[in-house]
Amino acid sequence: MRAFAVFFLVLLGTFIVDQNIKALFIEGYYRPGACIDLELHYNKGVAFSMLSFLGPYLKWIQSLLVVAILFFVFKEGYIKRYAFPVGLLVGGALGNVYDRFVHGGVVDYVAWHCGFNFAVFNFADVAIDLAVVWILVMIYFFPQKSESK
Repeated sequence: MRAFAVFFLVLLGTFIVDQNIKALFIEGYYRPGACIDLELHYNKGVAFSMLSFLGPYLKWIQSLLVVAILFFVFKEGYIKRYAFPVGLLVGGALGNVYDRFVHGGVVDYVAWHCGFNFAVFNFADVAIDLAVVWILVMIYFFPQKSESK
């Protein structure tokens, strides 16, 4: 029960912070910088606008992916060990999927352009990336001890 509470609170917090930051940019916030511009962009695809050709189907595909991840995590019992990072991952994913349904694309606002144009991303993307790294570190550097008989 404690793991589910951690998971749910992290998910909810990630989603709320993500949507509130995005609201600032939707309302017109803009700040140019030497290497990073904080400006509104709508991404119709996934990373680097890939798969944008899927159009309105992408939001449904991503919704199913989030449901599948949740099903797998709960079915296999991973929520006990990975409650916090899975909360970050699902909270970020739901924030981006929500954008697709409400705004027609993911609301991005951090535009890197120092030396080369990199990518435009948002808080949800950072939460997802952090979650993946966190889970990989736990798997490879802190493996779960198997129960001996």
